[in-house]
Amino acid sequence: MPDSSRFRRPLPVQPGPGEESVWEYPRPPRVEPRDERVVIRFGGTVIAESTAAVRVLETSHPPVYYVPASDFSPGVLVPVDGTTMCEFKGEAHYLDVRVGDEVAGAAAWTYPDPRPGYAPLFGMIAVYPGRMDACEVDGVPVQAQEGDFYGGWITPGIVGPFKGAPGTRGW
Repeated sequence: MPDSSRFRRPLPVQPGPGEESVWEYPRPPRVEPRDERVVIRFGGTVIAESTAAVRVLETSHPPVYYVPASDFSPGVLVPVDGTTMCEFKGEAHYLDVRVGDEVAGAAAWTYPDPRPGYAPLFGMIAVYPGRMDACEVDGVPVQAQEGDFYGGWITPGIVGPFKGAPGTRGW
């Protein structure tokens, strides 16, 4: 008999005042506009800065911030081969992030033809914060979501536990 305990949903952390639990986020995911100042650094420089980001909220995942492509420095995003499919948002296309000789392979993604309900993602770019030098939201450093698939941005007001680490796939 398989060990069903390894796929058991964990107990959510009870959020305190001003905190959000990722277990209260919806499924299917919700896209919401944000006016916080989002800054992304790579290769020793600021490659994107925006107050027009959106974030995607999905059950058990830290938010993923998407920044308008026009808010990235020219030439830092280079399309690469390879796509993945999100059952909700559609087909994701990947981009390398390049500054000088530094390259973070397939460290950014976009939805060039988002599915209905996800039109706000058109023209927006997300990055894996763990592959950047630093990401911040309103001056607060972002902690990268564990694992190499989801790309969530963890800030102090977000509580989990978070999907993404080894052993969490079945949540």
